Amino acid sequence: MKLAKEDAQKLTRDGLISVGLYLAPIVLMFGAFYFTNYKPWLGSSELPFKVPHLVEGVFKNLSSWGLSFIVLLIGVVELVAGLYENKWTKNERILDIVCYVLPKIIIAPVVAYYSLQLLPRILPDAKGSFSWVPFWWAFAIIAVADDLTQYWYHRLHHQLPWLWRFHRTHHSAPYMGMAMAGRQNIIYTIFFSQTYLTVALTYVGLGYAALFVKVIKSLITTGAHSSIPWDKPFYTIKWLQPVGWVLERFISTPATHQAHHADTMDDGVGYYKGNFGNMFFLWDIIFGTGIITRKYPTSFGIKHYKEEEWYAQLIWPILKSKKEGSELSANGPMVGDEVHETIGEPLTLETRVAG
Repeated sequence: MKLAKEDAQKLTRDGLISVGLYLAPIVLMFGAFYFTNYKPWLGSSELPFKVPHLVEGVFKNLSSWGLSFIVLLIGVVELVAGLYENKWTKNERILDIVCYVLPKIIIAPVVAYYSLQLLPRILPDAKGSFSWVPFWWAFAIIAVADDLTQYWYHRLHHQLPWLWRFHRTHHSAPYMGMAMAGRQNIIYTIFFSQTYLTVALTYVGLGYAALFVKVIKSLITTGAHSSIPWDKPFYTIKWLQPVGWVLERFISTPATHQAHHADTMDDGVGYYKGNFGNMFFLWDIIFGTGIITRKYPTSFGIKHYKEEEWYAQLIWPILKSKKEGSELSANGPMVGDEVHETIGEPLTLETRVAG
């Protein structure tokens, strides 16, 4: 299937806008340096804040055991509270656990190790070359570059039919919960930019800011996938509503992101054709791909989901599903999550394309 001309034009226009967004924090940084006559590259750049030793230790370990512990704790709360209902079958449970453990325990450490071995050989003079960049400017530049790139990576996997099957695993579960944040086809995960970007930024001297972005982003995306509606008070408590108005337009929340995981748009709440933002929902506001309802979908997943074997969902197309008619089976159809029937014509399955 070819991308519609109108959609292709919108992608091109939004791509050009993105170039300006990528450059904006860099231009603002040098503009601030110019008007304040500040030249950090002439001296060392220290962190602009001090924190208690214990807090600093926890923060530094969030990228390893700290963050994993927090995510695990949230998962236990969800499980104990019965928030997965009776939909967390053995197949789904294995898939969710493997998708959570494999990237964190195997892929990320291996990528980091070999990347840090390779970079000094191909870029020997680049080590620490940007260590002069002030922490908060580095944070802003990295946050925009990392999350805007993921927005596009995510959006294109919905809008280009041939990429959809690599992202389908993330949407197949008929429930929502913390585990969804990491539920991905392993090939989608391997080619995702964040691990490589964090390693490269560490090598050139921006490691602390990169880690800071990674931790905050992980907490936000995990919270957005959680079935615990932590954002609800911002919609129901009157004096918190102004804060909620800003919050839901700036970062991803359970209400905005769960709409993206809904299995229908007929209820006016679900919106799987948009709400692509990961850490920042702001990108959806800028590009017109977002919807805000302050409500939560009642059903999730893909309507024609066949509960394909966990290994097929994890490493398709290396291993394929044995379920007949599945997208992940051998020579399976390229479909999406909508089933359309046209009078006088056979039943067809169409790929989702965001508007």
